[in-house]
Amino acid sequence: MRVFRILSLLFFGSQAVNAQTEKNIDHQSILWARYYNQLQLNDKWAVHSEFDNRLFIKLVTENLFVIRVQARHKIRDNVEVGAGFAYFSVATQAPEIETDFMIPEYRGQQDITLKHTLGKVGFSHRYQIEERFIHNADKLGLREGMTFYLRFRYRIQGDYNLWEGDKRYLKAIISDEIMVNGGNKIIKNTFDQNRIYAGLQLGISPAFATEVGYLNSFQQRASGTDYFNRNIIRVSIYHKLKI
Repeated sequence: MRVFRILSLLFFGSQAVNAQTEKNIDHQSILWARYYNQLQLNDKWAVHSEFDNRLFIKLVTENLFVIRVQARHKIRDNVEVGAGFAYFSVATQAPEIETDFMIPEYRGQQDITLKHTLGKVGFSHRYQIEERFIHNADKLGLREGMTFYLRFRYRIQGDYNLWEGDKRYLKAIISDEIMVNGGNKIIKNTFDQNRIYAGLQLGISPAFATEVGYLNSFQQRASGTDYFNRNIIRVSIYHKLKI
């Protein structure tokens, strides 16, 4: 919880400073569609892979595409660690600005997730660090070299079973995640973003589940005064396999 307190202080501190300056907020609507595979190797080890496509809704423009793979290890029933790699292909961060090239990002990630229950609500706390290598680019195209950033993330999530039947269930999920940037390239946007999420997950069978939810992402950009306020509909398919 100490890390959470530090991230919270950074977040609210940055908000207090930013409150004294004029904000330029760009409001966007985005659809996230993803397939999430969970390959269970044994009781302790699993490989998770994710394919995620994100589209701006208003002008129906590609935002980005993500491929993510990670190995996960269950230390105890309530403690899990993971490490993996993600590849991002970014088309544009604003639907009115279209380019004929994609900007690649290569990202390492490591996390530890702690779980507990309080009454009928299951809680998880995920502490994650990311090593981001973003290809340099300008308005005309890709440029030589990459820029390195660190990012620290803390997410608290709660879930509650609304209904449970024979190999089926309906679950409500809410979460809040704070992200903080690090590295000598970060000058005005130490606070990266805050994500608030609420969704419903329907278990169709032991192998398949679907989830639909709303996510609000409030993100500070490199200028320190420009922000994205994104209203996101996220649709997910979860697929579990066992060896």
